[in-house]
Amino acid sequence: MIYVALLHSIVLAPGRRVVMSDLRDMAKEIGCRNPRTLVSTGNIVFETDTFPLPDIEAKLEAAFKTRFGKPVDIIVRKGADWLKLAGSNPFPDGEGSQVIVRVMRKPLGPATVQALQPYADPKQRMALTGGDLWIDFAGKPSEWKLLSALTTKRMGVGTLRNWNTVRGLAEMIG
Repeated sequence: MIYVALLHSIVLAPGRRVVMSDLRDMAKEIGCRNPRTLVSTGNIVFETDTFPLPDIEAKLEAAFKTRFGKPVDIIVRKGADWLKLAGSNPFPDGEGSQVIVRVMRKPLGPATVQALQPYADPKQRMALTGGDLWIDFAGKPSEWKLLSALTTKRMGVGTLRNWNTVRGLAEMIG
């Protein structure tokens, strides 16, 4: 079965990032087949036998900590579920680098959008699809205070990917 793994952060220390070839090697060492990465942002597509997602996440997280010396949250989705996520973008008219999805380990509830409204600009759009939060930032995400509100402490374990990356991973899956 094909899976997508998203690392929450690949910064090990100031000026030191995970090299994607090392990430692919780590995946191979724990039995992932055909691991491939997309750009240098901690995305990996691989094949493995069917296991519960929490088991795959735990195995990847343990391997990452052993190999790189730092804990990191890793969100795993089945390939078919990733394709469904990519097809659920409520803002396909938005600029690819300005439309972001916060991919969650546990689905967000409907109150999430309302709770984030005080941080949002009126030009920004937010929507939940399948428990993941889509945002059209209507500009560079780093320029808006909404981005700083999307923390693990506030929302739970998850990670952000822009629409360009979501589409790229979907193309890798096929």
